[in-house]
Amino acid sequence: MRVRFTKMQGAGNDFVVLDATRGRLALDRAQLQRLGDRRFGVGADQILLVERAESPEVDFRYRVFNGASGAEVEHCGNGARCFVRFVREHGLTDKTRVRVRTVNRMLELVEQPDGRVTVDMGAPDFAPAALPFDSAGLAPRREGGIDWWPLALPPAAGQAAPRTVEVAVLSMGNPHAVQRVADVEAAPVAADGPRIERHPRFARGVNAGFVQVLARGAVKLRVWERDAGETLACGTGACAAVAAGVRAGWLDARVDVTTRGGLLTIEWAGEGASVRMTGPAETVFEGEIEL
Repeated sequence: MRVRFTKMQGAGNDFVVLDATRGRLALDRAQLQRLGDRRFGVGADQILLVERAESPEVDFRYRVFNGASGAEVEHCGNGARCFVRFVREHGLTDKTRVRVRTVNRMLELVEQPDGRVTVDMGAPDFAPAALPFDSAGLAPRREGGIDWWPLALPPAAGQAAPRTVEVAVLSMGNPHAVQRVADVEAAPVAADGPRIERHPRFARGVNAGFVQVLARGAVKLRVWERDAGETLACGTGACAAVAAGVRAGWLDARVDVTTRGGLLTIEWAGEGASVRMTGPAETVFEGEIEL
């Protein structure tokens, strides 16, 4: 099978985008992994499928597959920005405001005059069951309007005993565990990220965020993504970190998030409101691959 693709990136989070609006594109898990493979395929954090809408209130269906595992995942905010740039550049719509249906929510995507894209990411859900997170037997510390849960991590290489970190847990359509660190560059992302991701209290795994607060309107962030490892940026992770920080009382309603791949602007007015994310989306190249 010969497949045409577009390689895109948003703040260094990279994607292979496939147009499935003209007919069903049935790729198995091995083919999706081949697309995501950085040595034998195209290489991407996620594979994005653009599909026809199944109902009149949306413009497209938006599906996301992990580039490493080939498994379908719930959401990708940086991918959503690339999605709207893709459908406009490929003549699939002339709208600057596009509504898409994901596996578990509806998103509104808006291309701004400066070329950046704003995504209405929906409201965060702080209920442990939304991830799901098993909180049985744990006594959280309350700060502001959010619980910080003690999470015991098994010893890493060279460590004699387990240690405990505090995380805020929330869903942005996918699961996140956020912890505050003094210096994000020195944070043990490579050591703690996989242990948090696969912790038995997260039945479906979790994205592990490490956030450093610089000011009430600025943070630095690194994210160890579920099934992907550390990526240069994570849109839903930025939204989760800001939502947790706003609830804790550390942050204002508009925050610039510096990731290793670029700058994202996150806005959250508080309880019941949607999180809005604005950032870059760029086409890198196009091509075809035999699968």
